[in-house]
Amino acid sequence: MICLKTLRRLFLATAVTVGGMASTASTAFAADEYVYDLVHSSVSFKARHLDISWIHGRFNEVDGKFSIDRQDPAKSTFLLTIKADSVDTANPARDEHLRQPDYFDTKQFPTIEFKSKSVKAIEGGYEVTGDFTMHGTTKEITITLMGGKEIESRGVKRVGFSTELKLKRSDYNFDKGAIGPIGDEAIVIIDCEGMSK
Repeated sequence: MICLKTLRRLFLATAVTVGGMASTASTAFAADEYVYDLVHSSVSFKARHLDISWIHGRFNEVDGKFSIDRQDPAKSTFLLTIKADSVDTANPARDEHLRQPDYFDTKQFPTIEFKSKSVKAIEGGYEVTGDFTMHGTTKEITITLMGGKEIESRGVKRVGFSTELKLKRSDYNFDKGAIGPIGDEAIVIIDCEGMSK
């Protein structure tokens, strides 16, 4: 017959074992966190000029972070912040014009930001819905991030994504009088590489 003291010992041993297993499982399934690697990433865009050619540009100062929960993708998060006055079209005079109130108005609206609200795994990547804020206006958009493969290089875990989306300046309260020679619609291309924290 098992005595009361023995039962107590068995109970405590079981509790410790279960607790340890739960802690291990929690650690194993924790989301992987990454920071935006500016050196190996880019945010670029192109817009029509006189509807006969394309003007290309990029933003040189971008920051971001994201977490990927591979067991439960819905818990993943993505945040990207662009410094608007870092716009670069390889033409200093045009870049300065783009910083003015009739375009990005960078003094009043210094950043462009995307913050995810929901994430869904799809074949080859993730469908991410979130708030996109530009020129003081926030709209909900959905982007398709392709990629997500993780590798380890020089002791650092890395993961990469790419996406392309179309935005209309008129949707973000840009000066309608400035929409003409340069088309209303811009194509934004994001290639993002993240490093584990």
